[in-house]
Amino acid sequence: MEIFFGAFTGEWEQRRAALLHEMTSGGRGAAAEEEMRKRLKQLSQLGAAGGGGGAGGASGGRGPASKGRGAPLARVAPATVVARPMEARLAAVAKGSQPAVVKMASYGGGARVGAMLNYVSRSGELKVEDENGRILEGREELARVRGDWDHLFQNRAESRDIGSFSVEITGSMLASDDALHELVRSTLSSGFGDRRYAYAVEKREDGSVSVQGLLVLRSGQGERLTGDAKAVGIIQGRYEASAVASEAGATFSFQGYGNGVEFGAIRLRGLVDQFQEVRDDRGRTISDEQAAGDLIQKEWRGEMHSRKSRDVMHVIMSARAGTDVAAFEGAARDFLAHQFAGHRYVFALHDPTSDPKEAEEGGKRPHVHAHAIITMKSDAGDRLETTPAVFREWRSVMAEKAREHGIEMEMTDRREFANPPAFTRTQVRPVSRNGRTEHVGTSEPAQARYDAKRSGRRTIAKSDRSRQYIIKAQESWQKVAIASGDRQTVAYAIQHREYLEAGLSAAMKDASANVIHADFGSNFRANLITLQEMVLEGQELRETSRAEFEAYEKKVETALFKLERTLAPDDRTDFDEVAGLARDFVNQKRELVELYEQRREASAEQGDQDASKEPRDPVNDAWDAAVVKHGEAVVEAGNEAMLDVDHYREGLDRIEAGEFSAEGKEAMQAGLDQAMERAAQMAIEGNSYLREVAKQDHELQRAIDQADNNVPSRNDDREEVIKGVQAVIVERIDRLDERLNNQDSPNFIPEDSNAIRGEASAERQFLSDMIAQLDRLGAGEILDLSRTDVDYGYDDEDAYSARMSGLEYEPEIERDRREHEGHVESVAPQLEQLKAHGVTVDTSFRVAEPTRIDEASYLAEMHKEFDPDAEPDRQDDAREPHELASTVDATNRLQDRLNKEREADQRSGDTTRTDPAQQHVPRLEELEREQMEQRERDRDDRDR
Repeated sequence: MEIFFGAFTGEWEQRRAALLHEMTSGGRGAAAEEEMRKRLKQLSQLGAAGGGGGAGGASGGRGPASKGRGAPLARVAPATVVARPMEARLAAVAKGSQPAVVKMASYGGGARVGAMLNYVSRSGELKVEDENGRILEGREELARVRGDWDHLFQNRAESRDIGSFSVEITGSMLASDDALHELVRSTLSSGFGDRRYAYAVEKREDGSVSVQGLLVLRSGQGERLTGDAKAVGIIQGRYEASAVASEAGATFSFQGYGNGVEFGAIRLRGLVDQFQEVRDDRGRTISDEQAAGDLIQKEWRGEMHSRKSRDVMHVIMSARAGTDVAAFEGAARDFLAHQFAGHRYVFALHDPTSDPKEAEEGGKRPHVHAHAIITMKSDAGDRLETTPAVFREWRSVMAEKAREHGIEMEMTDRREFANPPAFTRTQVRPVSRNGRTEHVGTSEPAQARYDAKRSGRRTIAKSDRSRQYIIKAQESWQKVAIASGDRQTVAYAIQHREYLEAGLSAAMKDASANVIHADFGSNFRANLITLQEMVLEGQELRETSRAEFEAYEKKVETALFKLERTLAPDDRTDFDEVAGLARDFVNQKRELVELYEQRREASAEQGDQDASKEPRDPVNDAWDAAVVKHGEAVVEAGNEAMLDVDHYREGLDRIEAGEFSAEGKEAMQAGLDQAMERAAQMAIEGNSYLREVAKQDHELQRAIDQADNNVPSRNDDREEVIKGVQAVIVERIDRLDERLNNQDSPNFIPEDSNAIRGEASAERQFLSDMIAQLDRLGAGEILDLSRTDVDYGYDDEDAYSARMSGLEYEPEIERDRREHEGHVESVAPQLEQLKAHGVTVDTSFRVAEPTRIDEASYLAEMHKEFDPDAEPDRQDDAREPHELASTVDATNRLQDRLNKEREADQRSGDTTRTDPAQQHVPRLEELEREQMEQRERDRDDRDR
């Protein structure tokens, strides 16, 4: 059967017909799927040329700039979407059309796809439809979706932001509660540094104290703990090296970790519910859940620098109660097919009649709505952008598709109705799901925003651009009132015009009051201007490097911090909104930076010759050269120090230019002196990158020379310091030996805990190597703690095993790198002592390319090793059975030996590494099978 795609009037019907044609013709394999994609691509090209009926019927085909197989980041609105005039939209709404509602509910990593599909399908009870029109029913079919989409996922691990910790404190004899809390905070701060935390204390009968709490894993300097056994080793070492350790004994441990504000808020509220008194690192009492939410949202949020993989997104399309369900389902299907062509997605319809979930549990919502899970990356490599302009386009397309299915729907803008801004899911938490879901705010500003939205309070956006848009909307409402002959429509239009007019008048009064207030707060005004400049600077960040973006992000956070310090109490609500918008803007820029990185990686893989001829960015080249020469950790630390110096220098320059008030010059100069002193101290302690920068920066060189003159001879007590460091390392090795070998110890690691024993063994080996080098370290020699590993690339079997276990795949080279960095961090205090006394330390991690192995020679060598008495191959047919048996026997012995070595490594706790021999065993076995099959064919030919 041959089909003609032009006979179908809708893009969705064309795609469904193409799929059914392939399935009925028997092509169910990869070739059929590839052929289907080619035909769909031809369809889009035919639609662009005006043939074959495009999406939307009468609206025409998609233009050549439509989304699909274009270049990454070149996303242009499809030509089928024609923006309706504002007057037409507002007139339709006045007559009763419903607004188009398309919400981007959340993002998720590849690991969360299963949970998201489970929610959308109501645990497999609802039918789910994919982008090709196939109906997926049951959990088994949904489980296969994760594997089908895996190649589109970045599989990046989300950041570890909050850790749950416990500390056992012994040997303290304190009478008062205040003294006890002071000791607890001193103990925690000695191990955690400047990280933020909250804790609760529980006294025991034996006099010991148990502390439970939450910790922000990222420090103010950017160091992020992992919240596991390695982090415990780092914290324990820092505590034992502090003066507080002499007052009482303390044992730290972690119980888990999580990502994001939501995780932190849930855990902190649980801590408040569990204990009568919870305090933070500054001694303040966290009295209730509201205070817990305020602490997380207002103070900890900026400290986390949370990162989460965005492989898929959850989009919700909804309509008013009473909307025709079948028509809305068709509109949602056409919207997804049009807007996300080339992307993988599934969607399911939720309506109160078919929803199996009860209203008390959050189901059977009174209005019909559809949930869609969409991959951020298309099969062609394009990645979706999520900006306010894109969201507006979604609503416009959804409204158009709904009208094509007989539903009166329009795209609306909250500024046209003086509606308050929407609240996000991180600003509220649900408290009741009976009927319409009720929430409470996680902070006072969030509660005010929620109340304004739910009560329908009229609100006017305050920016100049929005004000111009509102004036245009006001004129449009006036035109609708004049042109309409319906009394109800006229009244509706006049009412909303008056809403806008009253809001503009109130905004003008507020603006005048703000100007008067600013005259009395020059610092506030200057800091607000600085923040505005920092954010506007981000608009100039097009294709930028990661280092440049992080420098920009730090400038914005610094500007927000300074603005908050000069804030009047009445301005707190406005500040929270401004800070949220600024951080949202920075997050959007972070996504663009990631997109640019992915595009550069894709270009490098494709070997784009034209791109290789373009001039390279000298800043990136200089950064790469510095990393190669000094090591990434050294360069990043030095760069952070110089960013602080440049910040204060820039501030002084702006004061001299008259942009800022001269009142802050003294404070700015003091900040510059401190930043310069810190950079000079880092250079003295062994930061070679800053030494190199000082050759061009004369002020830094003078600061280093002055600091050198003030430091006494560091070699006088060098030997004593080395012995002290060795004593600490030996004590840690003894503790590790106890955990590995002493079965009577409460800290003993069971034999079947292979992963934990492997980590402990690797850490012990690292510490033993360090001790050995310190024993023979001479004057001027380098303490070499560097590591070089071979990168064997992507491991299919390892990735499949991780996927089947519900884990995100991490290449072995990245695991090795993380392990090495954890080992170095665990001895960071000791390394700082050594550097301060003239010891040069190399802690770099280097990646080597694998050596190419001649498979035939390697196979012959293996045969020779395991069967040295085997004679060379002969042409005599009588030798062939013997040769075949010899080959099989040699292979079996080789496999037995590898299995025994692997079992021995597991018993000893060592981690099995992927060396070249193991890497090539599957290939060797394949070659042997091919050799035996060839001999069988030759013998059959001779017999014939």
